[in-house]
Amino acid sequence: MSDVITILGNSRVLSCDPKGPHISTEADVNSLIGTAFGERADLVALPAVRLAQNFFDLQTGFAGLLVQKFVNYQLRLAVLGEISSACARSRALKDFVYEANQGSSCWFLGDLEDLGRKLV
Repeated sequence: MSDVITILGNSRVLSCDPKGPHISTEADVNSLIGTAFGERADLVALPAVRLAQNFFDLQTGFAGLLVQKFVNYQLRLAVLGEISSACARSRALKDFVYEANQGSSCWFLGDLEDLGRKLV
């Protein structure tokens, strides 16, 4: 599977391939945003398995950088997949996920079906 565009609700979603490259640097984030713009996506559905460990360690600042880049470019982000073990290891990450899910720019969800329900 490669990255594909799907329509969920009224959103054009770039569904990223779980086997794609890890996102671990600002250059990787910029590349992903560039791909989303090239596909005219409103939202990027990024499998959690694509995120490098530095995303889940909030002390690195990488999660904040990634989310802020998406906000700056007016793209929404949905991180899809199981991250409960990472949240269990970090109260700060658990709080970050909770707060993100209260907003409209970045969500942490189980899968595309959950995202579809969120967008309706």
